[in-house]
Amino acid sequence: MFVHLLLEGVADGSLGVALDVVSTASFLAEAGRTPIPRGTKALSQRVVSLDGQPVRSAAGRTIAVEGAFSLRGLRKGDVVVLPGLFSASGRTVEQLLAREDARRAAGLLPEAAAKGVMLAASCSATFVLAASGLLDGQSATTSWWLVPEFARRFPRVSLSADRMVVDAGDILTAGSSLAHADLMLAIAARLLGPSVAHLVARYLVLDERPSQARYMVTEHLRVSDPALQAVERFIFQNVGRQLSLDELSRVAALSPRTLARRVHASLGMTPHEFVQRIRVSRAVHLLETTHVSVEDVAARVGYADAAAFRRVFRRFTGESPRRRRAPAG
Repeated sequence: MFVHLLLEGVADGSLGVALDVVSTASFLAEAGRTPIPRGTKALSQRVVSLDGQPVRSAAGRTIAVEGAFSLRGLRKGDVVVLPGLFSASGRTVEQLLAREDARRAAGLLPEAAAKGVMLAASCSATFVLAASGLLDGQSATTSWWLVPEFARRFPRVSLSADRMVVDAGDILTAGSSLAHADLMLAIAARLLGPSVAHLVARYLVLDERPSQARYMVTEHLRVSDPALQAVERFIFQNVGRQLSLDELSRVAALSPRTLARRVHASLGMTPHEFVQRIRVSRAVHLLETTHVSVEDVAARVGYADAAAFRRVFRRFTGESPRRRRAPAG
């Protein structure tokens, strides 16, 4: 049983795509279009709110539900999903977490987890899941532009900022609102097998998107910590050469360990990943605005080995440098 738990301000698209993924997976499995593990139960789903009352969506629409969320009705193996809630900034996240419904949901989730229920959330709903304490010591992701806020609020969570979906066993998190599609496919793969998830993706024309990095706007992630601002400027000024952690630490006037801690707290990544992100953002600019070769771009952003550059570029953007190539003209 999938239980879609709606909070006020739920993203219309997140709910819609979730319902489509589950219903399509159920149809394909029951129709025998793809093999599923023996003994797998048929999928069913309900849309509920905390009190059983209709919910107002992010677009201002009234969404009817099928009842109130009930811990009593949950069984081991069920899935409770919090569809995305859009927050544009740390201020709106703070408003979200101060709401009575968000606090109540965060309080109920540990009880659901204790019953062996799988939990999942995307976009700003990941903050509600984190507020429950269930993500402490676990890996997670969230909307890319809210990474610094998430890292600041929940330092005990190991944040994988670039990942579209993070599967931490019985808890799954996803990035921004439409990453909810990726989240639901990941759950379908867990319950019915990868072949079903792949087939659903093909029927719904959903591309595989393992990383959020290609969508990130580097300027939006600019740090506010003065020490890290100095490091960021230094990386941009020296993007064409190798940079060591000791060198970055001297620029920040911090020990390597303290620098690593501050970078993770602000951006949810390591100093090495911070350097790589800036290099890749510079490479994207060169690829989209010039016609120099990929090998030349690699050298300009500090990679003597073009093959290594391609691997890093694909990891951070989800595509090859050639796909970001400026059109000839």
